[in-house]
Amino acid sequence: MFKIKVERIVKKPIDEVFEALSDHASYGSFKAVGVAKLVTEGDEERNGVGALRSIQSGPVKFWERITAFERPTHMEYQIEKAKPIKMQHDKGVIDLKDLGDGTTHVTWISEGRLTVPLPLIGRLFDRQMQKQGTIGFSSILKSIESR
Repeated sequence: MFKIKVERIVKKPIDEVFEALSDHASYGSFKAVGVAKLVTEGDEERNGVGALRSIQSGPVKFWERITAFERPTHMEYQIEKAKPIKMQHDKGVIDLKDLGDGTTHVTWISEGRLTVPLPLIGRLFDRQMQKQGTIGFSSILKSIESR
């Protein structure tokens, strides 16, 4: 099982951070992401609940569904499919807190497991996913701050 948790104080206002994290179009500008597309618009907001987006990161492509969207403090997502790997995604949560001085505390959590036929190999892949996910999420938050 992989458990990714990244916490960071971003030196940007909460509205700006939330917009960058929730808008699929901004993901293409992050170094950790190659291409991001909105496959299906959300029910009430374009990138809100019900939205399905595809995100390409290196050789891996994810399709994630937005399952909770509370502007500007909370968002949840579920990875429904991944290629070329297979995954069971249990939790995807991004929480933001306005620190009152133009900065935002961000907590980003993603948990799940890569489904690989051999348990030992699966554990190795989960560890790699945890490492790469932590690097990727940190890179995205750093990129938002440097805009």
